[in-house]
This record gives sequence, structure tokens and C-alpha cells, in this order.
Amino acid sequence: MKKKYVIFGATGSVGSALANQLYNDKLDCHLIGRNKDEINKLAKKLNYTYSVCDVLKLDFTNSLKKDLEQTEILGIAYCVGSIDIKLFKNTQSSDFVSSYVLNLVSVTEIIRAFQKNLTKNKGSVVLFSTVAVRRGFANHGIIASAKAAVEGLTVSLASELAPNVRVNCIAPSLSKSKIAEPMLKNTVLAEGIAKAHPLKRVGEGADSASLAKFLITEDSSWVTGQVIGVD
Repeated sequence: MKKKYVIFGATGSVGSALANQLYNDKLDCHLIGRNKDEINKLAKKLNYTYSVCDVLKLDFTNSLKKDLEQTEILGIAYCVGSIDIKLFKNTQSSDFVSSYVLNLVSVTEIIRAFQKNLTKNKGSVVLFSTVAVRRGFANHGIIASAKAAVEGLTVSLASELAPNVRVNCIAPSLSKSKIAEPMLKNTVLAEGIAKAHPLKRVGEGADSASLAKFLITEDSSWVTGQVIGVD
């Protein structure tokens, strides 16, 4: 059986950067994404196996378990997220439910499906939150509440699954990505966001991916239950 790291959202800004960084370190991966053409292109480039999967579909882990039944999973990075920004008065219950399912419920399905595999291999799980959970930004009620749940899951599972599985979370500020493009394509807004940060720039996918690579590998073998900001 081959030992691999598994990346969900592998065609996104962070996921693809993480895949490339692990490839450069000669570590094997299984890539997972929704868009067949995009995930196939990235997998061919890196000579990685892949699955096409929508984490919002019912029983989506069934096909993944078949794809990975001959794989020893060393770690899982859930590089999936959303940017749901609205005035609270304009939100609906469905907004909160959709964000909660994508950001939290789906990853609980994944961890349950592969918990035995991760335990056997003393694996690592890397989740993603947002700086908005702890800083408190206007219009971020939907995403901040969903990601706060992810942080709660992180510390809870880190305790429950220790010492066999490590669970950590990355909480980045706004970074260049497909989902952030609607905000960042406004040059004035993008410059204002950059200036609001001490380092005077917007994040790149590689910034969070570098931390994810540390947390998912044995380099961080004595780190668990942490929520670490990248901004």
C-alpha cells in the first residue's frame, strides 16, 4: 500500500500550492477537487492520483473510500472554504446552513470515513478557519460563525484523537484566490486591505500552504490542537 497525503480543494490557491510544495519535497499525494479538467491537469503535472468529488453531495465519501482503499493516509488537508460576506439584516437561515455544511459538516464526514486509516498511520489533519473569527469584522457573521465551529472541532478532536492523530487549524487573513477575486479585482479595495496589514500586502496561497506543509508532515510531530494565524 502506498503512503500518501490527501488534499481536498487541491485546485484552489492554497491546495495547489500545498500540492506543489509536497511534490518538491518528494512526498506522494492524492488530490481531490470538483472540477475534473482542473484536477486532472494538476495531477498529470505532478504525477499524483486524484478523485473528482463534490463535498456537498450526499454520501460523497463512499467513492473516496474506494479510491483510497489501497492507500495509507499520512495526513489530510481540507483546503476548502467560502467567503460569505453580507449585512446581517440581509442574511437568511439558509446562508448559515450552507456555509456550516461546506466548512464543517463535510470535514466531519471525511475524518470519520478515514479515522481508522489516520490512526493506523499516526496521521495529521489540517483544517482552515479565518482571522475573522477572533478579530471580529462587520458583515462576516456567516463565515465567521462557521469557521468558529471549525476551530472548536479542531481543539476537541485534537484531544479526543490524541496521541494517534494530530489536528491543527490555520486561520489566514484575506489571500489571493478564486473566491477572493471579486473583492481583490477592485484595485482601491485591494490596496486598502493590504495597507491594513502590518506586512502591507495581501496573502498568497503559498503563505498558508507553507504552514499547512509543516503541520501535515512529521516536521510538526509535537504540535496538535493549535489555531495559527497567517496574516
